[in-house]
Amino acid sequence: MGMESAARRRLESIGRHLLPPRILFRDLHLNPVSLTESNTVGSSPVIIGGMILDIHAKPFTDPVPGTTNPGEVQYVSGGVARNIAECMSKLGTRSFMISAVGFDMAGDMLLRYWKSAGLSTEGILQSKSIRTPVVSIVFDSSGELAAAVASVEAVEKFLTPEFIKQFQNYICSAPMLILDANLHPKSIEFACQIAAAAGIPVWFEPVSVKKSTRIATVVNYITCASPNEKELIAMANALSSSKEFKFYCESTKGQRQSVESLFQMLKPAICFLLDKGIKLLVVTLGPDGVFLCVREWPRFKSHDLKSSKLDSLGRMSHEFVDESCSLKQNCTTISGQLGFKSHVFHFPALHASAVSLTGAGDCLVAGILASISSGFDMMQSVAVGIAVAKAAVESETNVPAEFLLHNIAGEAKIILSGVKQLPL
Repeated sequence: MGMESAARRRLESIGRHLLPPRILFRDLHLNPVSLTESNTVGSSPVIIGGMILDIHAKPFTDPVPGTTNPGEVQYVSGGVARNIAECMSKLGTRSFMISAVGFDMAGDMLLRYWKSAGLSTEGILQSKSIRTPVVSIVFDSSGELAAAVASVEAVEKFLTPEFIKQFQNYICSAPMLILDANLHPKSIEFACQIAAAAGIPVWFEPVSVKKSTRIATVVNYITCASPNEKELIAMANALSSSKEFKFYCESTKGQRQSVESLFQMLKPAICFLLDKGIKLLVVTLGPDGVFLCVREWPRFKSHDLKSSKLDSLGRMSHEFVDESCSLKQNCTTISGQLGFKSHVFHFPALHASAVSLTGAGDCLVAGILASISSGFDMMQSVAVGIAVAKAAVESETNVPAEFLLHNIAGEAKIILSGVKQLPL
């Protein structure tokens, strides 16, 4: 509990350094939770998805096909859902994890690390009939993904609706449900239906271009989603019979296209998905930052708003420094086909000394969710998420061993000051 309390205090104190947005997002708070309640039903966000052992192969120089390449090979705890849960824990917010592993080397390694971090295994199925999911990843010398082979069938096979139903009370009482698209479509739909019946918002993590299309049957249940550019297009095309959305990643001499060009290219798909009822899209752009796209600000379930935690954060807000950055003026309005107006913000990324890009998107989501859970509004939370993702990029593991408060706080403040209006 001492380590957990320290993690919570680290995240709380970030608030003292953040720039306060002038736009009021009063409804955008998850249920604040004391870590002492982490094992009780309803005390934590619920995350359902894969626990995966990643095998990272990093050559010393760019890999040459057809031969052995000298380099380093590491076993790393991975899986989108698992990464999010671990990162949230290190930022002081417990989640309830529902997953499955086998009684094999990979499963034993994952659970040994999980338990060493003080995390609960109550929602994790371990069985001799399960082959623990494993992904073998080969990077190039700059840390970019060069090739990968994934064996994650166990996530679909064993995280069935019947297994998920055992934890219905946790889902119905949670402030939010986070779903990893590695799940079988029937399991995704079943979990969404449980959440919908209880009024619980659902965060959809697309995982990959191929699996992002699993949103097609559950879009009416999805509150938030966090795709990259290609996943965004794939999601839109999965919901459109005409397959009309396209994305071209143009670059000349190593230079990416401008943020304004990116937005104009992605705008039709963003409008389409917001028209379909998704309230909030966090579109990750790699080194170009994040587009925060909002149809309407979702109301996350919060049934403990009178806690001392929020009182404390309220006092902290008076210490925030106002540097005359009016985010109200940095709002881009796009008109959807249904006539509503949606807000789009661009959050810049900061330069990172990249070691490995795997896990960065998961840590972004974890940083956002942990920050909201701690009482930050969405604008601050996205800035913290980007700073957390930067730390992940500079780490050899999917989730950094620790987060440095001073760095995250300072970087989040810089990110917020750089939020700017996008051209229509």
